[in-house]
Amino acid sequence: QVQLVESGGGLVQAGGSLRLSCAASGSIFSINAMGWYRQAPGKQRELVATITSGGSTNYADSVKGRFTISRDNAKNTVYLQMNSLKPEDTAVYYCKADGYWRGPSFVGGSWGQGTQVTVSS
Repeated sequence: QVQLVESGGGLVQAGGSLRLSCAASGSIFSINAMGWYRQAPGKQRELVATITSGGSTNYADSVKGRFTISRDNAKNTVYLQMNSLKPEDTAVYYCKADGYWRGPSFVGGSWGQGTQVTVSS
């Protein structure tokens, strides 16, 4: 079992900033990609940003230039720095990790429980 625990969500005014953190723990052999996704009420879950173990990043067009994803491989932790927040960024943000759990032959993926981000206008 691999658990992901997110923190850092909350309520912020438009134009403000928040930093999300997600720490992975459990039977981790190695983690490849980590990422952030979000789901607004009545909408499908969508990709926000991902980062590989080597540091390659990918962002949704809607957050490019405002959000920055980073990770600390030694701590199995991924971060999302969110600046210039907009009301349309309001959503539950989920952390995801893909890698090998328990050993090199066991491909796995895990989701966090989600953290609410609310941006007021």
